[in-house]
Amino acid sequence: MNFDDTRTGSAAHQFPGVMLGHHVRIFHPHLVNLYGCAIGDDSRIGTFVEIQKGAVIGARCKVSSHSFICEGVHIDDEVFIGHGVMFTNDARPRATNDDGSPQSEADWKVEITRVKQRASIGSNATVVCGVTIGEGALVGAGAVVTRDVPDFAIVAGVPARVIGDTRQPVSKAELTA
Repeated sequence: MNFDDTRTGSAAHQFPGVMLGHHVRIFHPHLVNLYGCAIGDDSRIGTFVEIQKGAVIGARCKVSSHSFICEGVHIDDEVFIGHGVMFTNDARPRATNDDGSPQSEADWKVEITRVKQRASIGSNATVVCGVTIGEGALVGAGAVVTRDVPDFAIVAGVPARVIGDTRQPVSKAELTA
């Protein structure tokens, strides 16, 4: 990724602490929540998206509206994120500690999640923390990804299971079935 500390354009001024690559397009910047993240060259960020501190979006990615990308998520170049995709970053989320005191950042560990180059994640999918979605993989709409997805795999369902390979041609009969 190529980040320029001398960013220009209205979006750069609206998101202090965010590293924006060249030609990043943020649709409706007043309706997104970006802080402490990095977004690579030529990526596009849709409306009502939140990208938290420490998250990294590669170059030439598309993040569709209503998606949530939390701390610990690393998205490689040329990845598609559909509408309403949710990532998690805590394997055992809790509001409080055993003594009833509110949890702070010191009380839990961020689990890293990686989405490799040219992967696509369909609308309303949930990606549980600590997994890797392989290069060129396709996650079906509404899937819940609970384990690693191999390179070029097509996964769908709850929990997501391998149902195909993105390198195999799709017949017209499969599309209409």
